[in-house]
Amino acid sequence: MVTDMVMVINNVINFFSPSEFKNPLTVDLHSHLLPGIDDGVRTLEESLAIIRRFQSLGYTKLITTPHIIPDSYANTKEIIQAKLSLVQEALKKEQIDIILEAGAEHYIDMDFLKLIKEDKVVPFSDHYLLFETSYTTKPFILEEAIFEMQVKGYTPVLAHPERYRYMHDNIEIYKELKNLGVLFQMNIKSLKKSSGSVYKAALKLVNLGLIDFVGSDAHRMRDMVDMEKIIISKKYETIFQKNHILNESLNP
Repeated sequence: MVTDMVMVINNVINFFSPSEFKNPLTVDLHSHLLPGIDDGVRTLEESLAIIRRFQSLGYTKLITTPHIIPDSYANTKEIIQAKLSLVQEALKKEQIDIILEAGAEHYIDMDFLKLIKEDKVVPFSDHYLLFETSYTTKPFILEEAIFEMQVKGYTPVLAHPERYRYMHDNIEIYKELKNLGVLFQMNIKSLKKSSGSVYKAALKLVNLGLIDFVGSDAHRMRDMVDMEKIIISKKYETIFQKNHILNESLNP
């Protein structure tokens, strides 16, 4: 009986062993790993711990994306760059061999239109611009914001499309955004069943082949724990079977 239990435990350990795990992604897009500037990590130590966890999963490049929300997190290019440099220096000092870059997760409101017109947005990989909206109400300026991004030469990327409740019962809204040239970045952690309607929306988007980027949206270590459970699942594998995922194109 004891021998059988030991065998079961060993099998579980081997199943979750990083040496056995083969992650199809080496680039993560969308996280909150710059300490103290939004609702993500609070300390440099916390940031480094999560980055090490990414590295153990096979990631070699992280594009972190702090919020820019004027009333809550009034971040700027300068603030983000200063924090990015701080973490990059710490990675170098700790000999953590991983590339860390930064964009931003822009909230769509009238202030965003001002930022885009004044060239104060923070893109990633030069021409992609990550944005989000209210979870409950479609912004009346959404199409205008998408147009202004494109006029400036950016490719709009909608963060976690599965999380917007005003889209859940109307797949046509998703299709209209795709027709406007918007790319979709899904959160891996949305494939957690306890996410409820978000989980159902994520599965729908995956099965329809509408996902372009996959991201962790990691804010703290518990997000990494959830992600590690999901990326060994069949649901995660389905993302790559039914969608053309562009993460790896973000490598240098």
